[in-house]
Amino acid sequence: MGDVAMSVPVLRAFTKTYPEIKLTILTRQFFTPFFRDLDNVTVFSPNLKGNHKGILGIYKLSKELKVLDIDAVADLHNVLRTKILKAFFFGIPFIQIDKGRAEKKALVLGVNVTPLKTTHSRYVDVFRQLGFPIDISNPIFPEKRKLSNTLKNLIGDRSKPQIGIAPFAAYESKMYPLSTMKSVISELTKDYTILLFGGGKKEIAQLNGIENMLGNVINVAGKLSLEEELDVISNLDVMLSMDSGNAHIAAMLGVKVITIWGVTHPYAGFGPFNQPKDYALLANRVQFPKIPTSIYGNKYPQGYKEAAGSIAPDTIITKIKSVI
Repeated sequence: MGDVAMSVPVLRAFTKTYPEIKLTILTRQFFTPFFRDLDNVTVFSPNLKGNHKGILGIYKLSKELKVLDIDAVADLHNVLRTKILKAFFFGIPFIQIDKGRAEKKALVLGVNVTPLKTTHSRYVDVFRQLGFPIDISNPIFPEKRKLSNTLKNLIGDRSKPQIGIAPFAAYESKMYPLSTMKSVISELTKDYTILLFGGGKKEIAQLNGIENMLGNVINVAGKLSLEEELDVISNLDVMLSMDSGNAHIAAMLGVKVITIWGVTHPYAGFGPFNQPKDYALLANRVQFPKIPTSIYGNKYPQGYKEAAGSIAPDTIITKIKSVI
């Protein structure tokens, strides 16, 4: 999800620079709302569990795509499935993203702990190689969405600034300890309304517990469609997120995003789009010198699982207040 969301600001810049060119986005149906604000863009959603499954399915997919008279392909994913698709597009320009795997390996091993090219810049490189240079240094974002009456009733009035908090991530090593996060939320509720974001039965249950325990807290997890969630996020004053998809979703909508980092690090190039460096709150690398231990948070040494907990709650609270 995060990778798809990160592509949106780049695609928006493309459509503004080349309004005469039609873009067809090949992605899962679930992600279609991400592209709703882009002009001259359509989404083609493959059935990866059905007629587009396996090598034969990808061949069928290539035939269906060629009917659209595609002139070139920008592969922003570069995985096995797209490598196979490339073979079926023989003769058509097909540029794949350079993910910088060797550089990222060196970063994780501590050989070269310096900032790498951002994922957004890598996306830009793909289009440049296709002959379409674009500039993402002065981005344009969509207007805040007008909320439906249903959403207004859910999140209440805006008499107080609204902070979105997404406390979960794919791996626990990327998460701020939930018990400490509750303390952060409790302090913030004195001045702000908190909207909680997450997914999955276990996460929703935990967020419901926080909502029931504190005032000025609204759990929207499990209550909204993706499109409705985007509407709500676009109206936030700030989003507090882990190194996860919600950070990139908020950033693509032009919302200020404060991120908490555990065993991963923004040097790998996965920081949310167009956010100041000091909006990224990092684990203590004196205490945890091997950070980043992995690019995605799935690998870490013993004792590193709660590295994000080395960030003091007051640091988070003070940063949020300064941003708002």
